[in-house]
Amino acid sequence: MTSSHSDPNEQVSVRVRVRHQPSKTVRRFMSSHKTPIQVLLLSALVGVGAGLLGTLFEMGVSWISSHRTDWLKTSILSDFAPLMWIAAVALSAIFAMFGYYLVHRFAPEAGGSGIPEIEGAMDGVRPVRWWRVLPVKFFGGLGALGSGMVLGREGPTVQMGGNVGQMMADIFRLKDKEGVHTLLASGAAGGLAAAFNAPLAGVMFVVEEMRPQFRYNLISIKAVMISAIVSNIVFRMLRGQDAVITMPQFDAAPLGSLWLFLLLGLLFGLFGVCFNKLVIQTIEMFQRIHRNERKRFVLTGAAIGAVFGLLLLYVPEITSGGIIFIPEFSAGHYGLVALLAIFAFRLLTTLICFGSGAPGGIFAPMLALGTLFGTFFGTAACQLLPDLGISPGMFAIAGMGALFAATVRAPITGILLVIEMTHNYDLMLPLLITTLGAVMVAQMAGGKPIYSQLLQRTLDKQRAQQKSAEAEEEAQQPA
Repeated sequence: MTSSHSDPNEQVSVRVRVRHQPSKTVRRFMSSHKTPIQVLLLSALVGVGAGLLGTLFEMGVSWISSHRTDWLKTSILSDFAPLMWIAAVALSAIFAMFGYYLVHRFAPEAGGSGIPEIEGAMDGVRPVRWWRVLPVKFFGGLGALGSGMVLGREGPTVQMGGNVGQMMADIFRLKDKEGVHTLLASGAAGGLAAAFNAPLAGVMFVVEEMRPQFRYNLISIKAVMISAIVSNIVFRMLRGQDAVITMPQFDAAPLGSLWLFLLLGLLFGLFGVCFNKLVIQTIEMFQRIHRNERKRFVLTGAAIGAVFGLLLLYVPEITSGGIIFIPEFSAGHYGLVALLAIFAFRLLTTLICFGSGAPGGIFAPMLALGTLFGTFFGTAACQLLPDLGISPGMFAIAGMGALFAATVRAPITGILLVIEMTHNYDLMLPLLITTLGAVMVAQMAGGKPIYSQLLQRTLDKQRAQQKSAEAEEEAQQPA
């Protein structure tokens, strides 16, 4: 007869198996998912680093920009105008020289925006020397932007963020190539999130604009989101949660005015193609001027900085990245002629500053240009069609997204960026219409995304240098 009581030893064995089963499961899970979990944890650290660097960079640029001009206008120098002019010219020239020298001497890849460099690194065709790029981009960018040049801080923060990703991969000896690629992308997202207090735009920028390089999978998109979130939290802890651009909260645009937003988008599509061509032509022009010689390169930067030292005193509207002027541009304080004049001058100064190879971005200058032309278009529309009940500020916001979409060819990123920066969520429909029109026209006109063109130009230059070096090596070999 079978006993109803089980063997005590068997019960102990069962309890032991039950108690140890979860730990075996966890160990098996950790063993099979070790690299993905490590990448996700490292992406959070990348977000912290990108957020800190991006926020400190923004604070440094803001402090220099505000204090240098205030000091010149309120110090004893202001009692004698020629002395103040000399001081302004010298100060800006020194700031610019510092930035240009650091770039040429220690890290040429830190010149310009830096975003194409991260895209090239994600493609495995460009090196990432974070130990050089991080200090050069940070301090060199402070010098260039502090001189008053028309440059943005978003390019530097994206490049610094990507370099933080590579730094974390090297420090923690991450061997998995997919993991390293993911950390580069995560750093780029964190950098943009910290630059504009726009975490969703940071994520979408990597997914949309970097789509040829970004290897989308569940781990990589999670890591990118984690980095952008953590970076933005760091930014908000240090700088608050207010919108980067303080603008009125507009109601939804009347349905009868939507065709005007489409027309604005078509115009921006044509302008975006022309703008990208002008950027490349200006870069090539400056290459012919300085011939990549250090003395010429640094003196070119000093001359540009010196001019902006004076412009900062008397015409600040055509200096700096332009973010601080966007509320003023869009508020209706300028007439049509003044808006067009400022637009033309800012276009010229944007091309000069970015094309010269200074360590700075082009996002913010493009947003300012989009605001100016959008406000011009909206003001004219209000005068011609007063019964529509529209505001020029609506077109200013739509213009920001449209020019970004036409030049970078990332419409969703442009929409999210503008909405997160201004908190104007009710203008989603006009933004969709304007950016879609801009992208369609830019594509039909045969334009290419600006960062793709810049990366291709860098790769062509790299191949030419390699061929030249190989030819010299063959020439030196004995016959």
